Amino acid sequence: MCPTTHRDAISHHINSDPSSSSLPSLSIDIQTFDQTQEIPAGTAKILAHFATRIAGDFVLLPCDFLPPPSLRLESVLNKFRVESSTDGSIATALVLETRNPESEKSKSSGEEAWSLPPPPAAVVYEAKTGTLLHVDTLDDQDRDGDELALRMAMLWQHSRVSMSTRLLDAHVYVCKRAVLDVLQLKQKDADSFREEFFPWLCKLQTHRARRQKYARVLNAPPSSQVHMQGLALQHSTSHKPSLSQHSSPNMDSAESSPETTCGDGDTSSPSLRVGLVIHPLSSGYASRANTIHSYFELNRLALGATASSGRDPTLIDPKANIAADCLIGLSTRVGERSTVKRSTIGSHCVIGKNAKLSGCVLMEYCVVEDGAKLDGCILGKNTKIGAKAELTKCLTQAGYEVEAGGTYKHEKLEVSDWAAGAVEEESEDDASESDDSEEE
Repeated sequence: MCPTTHRDAISHHINSDPSSSSLPSLSIDIQTFDQTQEIPAGTAKILAHFATRIAGDFVLLPCDFLPPPSLRLESVLNKFRVESSTDGSIATALVLETRNPESEKSKSSGEEAWSLPPPPAAVVYEAKTGTLLHVDTLDDQDRDGDELALRMAMLWQHSRVSMSTRLLDAHVYVCKRAVLDVLQLKQKDADSFREEFFPWLCKLQTHRARRQKYARVLNAPPSSQVHMQGLALQHSTSHKPSLSQHSSPNMDSAESSPETTCGDGDTSSPSLRVGLVIHPLSSGYASRANTIHSYFELNRLALGATASSGRDPTLIDPKANIAADCLIGLSTRVGERSTVKRSTIGSHCVIGKNAKLSGCVLMEYCVVEDGAKLDGCILGKNTKIGAKAELTKCLTQAGYEVEAGGTYKHEKLEVSDWAAGAVEEESEDDASESDDSEEE
């Protein structure tokens, strides 16, 4: 699902990928959805809009998620397949262990260095069974502040729970098709799947009245679907007959009866459980490139994995100083006595003489003229930095031009602002010309 303007580019990328030919049975259907003032483009709204086109269980993936090689989708799929067919689980989510916020602050070059993202919401889960019990919503955080409100029914049912503020929702979910029915019935006005609907879905499993109300919709899968899930598990590349650490420890009993006992004594409905797969930080850094801070962090990881890239030595001046921790794109020129450190530079860029770049990310076709200095900047495509300009912790929109000798710190430079400045200068010139004509 993508905006109409992106459909052709995405289709071309998919069809030109050599790996797609190795899966001839794979069919990719690109659907478009355009945001308007009347229809927000939140994930929940988009899912509700396309609900009639989704016939079975589905996987929800964000387009900005970058997992390490050690994190495979099978770990989430297998947990969902097992538990949805045994105890009535309705969804499985992937969460990522993040670094300590204090250590992130110490790594940042200055207190204002691309302000660190807000800490993840509080997550309450049962580690033994891999069950996600509670996720704080934005409303919960605003209402409770530093306090965490939990239902006694949840604690009665799950006597040993864990709580963490270092688990980041990856926005990767495997859900039963019936979840869309509940979305349309109960949360049809919800915009965000992650911040509004999914936390409500987690509370459903320990809320007796709600569970009984929606158990008719979120019922156990039919036997045919259980059979298909069994076949999927048999052909899975990573699933083992024995349960993993993320699977339910009571699988034998669950197979005999899909109905589970809840803390309030209710055994009349499936558990409606939400599963949880935790990706530890020790297994590789994973994140979404949806903030400037995470975008920088992912670029640093790319530098470590693909240092030197495919730079053309003939385009790099022998007197240029390019550190080993830099990624230089194809057809990019670097001028005499220029210094580049901890930076990612796209293809077809031009770096002039005596330029200095440190901790920067440059998109394609950027131009940095002689003597310019950039520190911790992100330059959009076709950005031009004038000679001897100095930018510190700045973000430029594609096509922006920084005047020669300009100085900017901690600013977001947009084309609209640049164009507006040009219009103002033209209007001033016109006014002076009119004054001169009046004097004549």
